[in-house]
Amino acid sequence: MAKPATLEKHSHHASDVRFASIERYSSVARTVEILSDPWGFLVLRECFFGVRRFEHFQSLLQVPRTTLVERLKKFTLLGLLKKQIPAGGGARHEYRLTDKGRDLYATMIALLAFGDKWLSGDALPPLKLIHKSCGCDCTPHVACSHCHAEIDPRLVHYRDGPGAGKAARLENRKRSRRASDPTVLERVRPCSVARTLQIIGDRWSFLVIREFFYGVRRFDEFQTRLGIATNILADRLHRLVEQGVANKMLYQEGPKRYEYRLTEMGRDLYGPMLVMMHWGDKWLSEGLPPLKLRHRACDHDFHAVIVCDKCGNELEAREMSFVARYSLPAELAAA
Repeated sequence: MAKPATLEKHSHHASDVRFASIERYSSVARTVEILSDPWGFLVLRECFFGVRRFEHFQSLLQVPRTTLVERLKKFTLLGLLKKQIPAGGGARHEYRLTDKGRDLYATMIALLAFGDKWLSGDALPPLKLIHKSCGCDCTPHVACSHCHAEIDPRLVHYRDGPGAGKAARLENRKRSRRASDPTVLERVRPCSVARTLQIIGDRWSFLVIREFFYGVRRFDEFQTRLGIATNILADRLHRLVEQGVANKMLYQEGPKRYEYRLTEMGRDLYGPMLVMMHWGDKWLSEGLPPLKLRHRACDHDFHAVIVCDKCGNELEAREMSFVARYSLPAELAAA
């Protein structure tokens, strides 16, 4: 990726950095805001498994009633879910994905594919995906919407889109938090999507990873671009190194200075981020995407799509089935 223009300098003293910073408009960040809420993520995940009724959500997730009410209301207001009476009638409403909600399927599959590849350990992935159109077991990958070639970050050029811009972000507007306990995100089901969100679901971790793809390598560059407190930045970089996403490399002796570079695993996060970007461009940017992408391999503007590794066709939710490699407790499966 070509390196973008440096953010303009601002006058905040280092001690004030954590109270205000300059933040680029980002469709990926807008999408991450929705998925990084642990209870919200679990509700959306269960929707893709076919859960519809309030009581079923509650029995599966064992979530406090008020919390579940809040998340369902939030997603209904955001237009991800719609509340309706079942076709057969009845007093109880169902919650069903709207077109906007169903469009998150590609994002979920991109996150799942990364988790299957890098975060399953020696075990088989929790789900075996089957592409019904070609009848094959499927390992999805992220591709160019024009030529359907798999995306290599080195072959993507970006430029400002009509929605490009920056704004001051006030830290007290919303407290950043670490990713949630994995035992919460994997409640009920082992889940490759949840494991991926352990890496990028925390807002600061996501922003640091995003800056890697803009070519940032050094601690002071991250701090200048993000307006992040030194202790938070040190913690997030340390965690990304521990998780295998980045390497820490000495580039200067006396005093010792280090730079950080993405590993092969870290570079593989590019695909899921582009898929999230496309969803955010479509549904959260009012038709004004902050960035435009061009694929150097085919020399066309593009957006990211998820394709079948066997037939190369774009994957749609209605054309997919799965086999679970785990079992739900009998009382939950029957709920």
